[in-house]
Amino acid sequence: MSAGHARTGTRAGGLPPHIERAFRAAVADAVRHVGATAPNPPVGCAILDAAGTILCTGAHHRAGTPHAEARAIALCRERGLIERAHTIVVTLEPCNHTGRTGPCSQAIMHTPIRTVWIGATDPNPNVAGGGADFLRDHGCDVRLLSDMGTYDAAELARLCRGLITPFAHLARTGRAWVTVKQAVDATGSMRPPAGRTTFTSATALDLAHRLRRATDAVVTATGTITADRPGLDVRRVPDHPGRASRLLVICTTRGQVDEQYATQARARGFDVRTCTDIRHLPDLLGRAGAMWALVEAGPGLLSAIREHATWDDWLTVTVRPDGTEAMEVSVRTGGDTPLCLFPELDIPKGATCFQGS
Repeated sequence: MSAGHARTGTRAGGLPPHIERAFRAAVADAVRHVGATAPNPPVGCAILDAAGTILCTGAHHRAGTPHAEARAIALCRERGLIERAHTIVVTLEPCNHTGRTGPCSQAIMHTPIRTVWIGATDPNPNVAGGGADFLRDHGCDVRLLSDMGTYDAAELARLCRGLITPFAHLARTGRAWVTVKQAVDATGSMRPPAGRTTFTSATALDLAHRLRRATDAVVTATGTITADRPGLDVRRVPDHPGRASRLLVICTTRGQVDEQYATQARARGFDVRTCTDIRHLPDLLGRAGAMWALVEAGPGLLSAIREHATWDDWLTVTVRPDGTEAMEVSVRTGGDTPLCLFPELDIPKGATCFQGS
């Protein structure tokens, strides 16, 4: 046990409290940049002193800028705290290759840090990994949440995997992660009351715009465009400043789109594409550079997506007769989902479907 662990203590059967706090701070920092980092995953990092005090946090902001570890280390140096740096907590295994930035594994070795906690291993098969092995080989005490076998570690590991689920899916399959958002009334109808374009609450609308901000693409259909002329941009919450153009994929079996609508969408910052075969949607999105796409459309497109299994997770917002709402999340394969990053959905660890209020 390191001196830092001895001083701060470990709860019976759980993580050291300072490590849990650090992981939550690192995840929170990373979440602020979800939707701005493609083609890289969002990553968060925290640096602690030997007593378990968080000296600083850092996150990856967008491709070509410093990774989370490099940003946190630089901030620690700027504050004159680097000599106190003892432990680093990072949501994703530090990279061990040189791309647009240098290897984070080597950056760590140029600090006093010799204890490294990792939330998720690098899933990218296209780069030389081995960040954890490199650090171990150079004298670091490297610990993985997946090796802890405790409930709190599993919960944090799920959040760390949620951060990289779309990235891991794209790296493994070449296809974007597709989230469907569907709002229905108590009878299962998607038709809003007369004179309205939605029947969900302000809270649900805020969630929809946060999902738009977090994703790299929005998918809709010509029927929805004709009926509602939706903006599909981020309005109810601040968007990422200076973000790359978000994709807008319009599904149309005939290959025709409303050119006036498409022109207006481009003026709102969208890169407009068309999809004539729903079976090819995830591949089209992946080739266009999107890691995570949000589907906002009517029953016709949603039925086709379900029929051809071109979705990865599905968020259903059901408005009850008394006006309250239930939110249900289904995951098509496995249990990991980036929707776990939205606390109001409160998806239990290991569950693939949740009914909440």
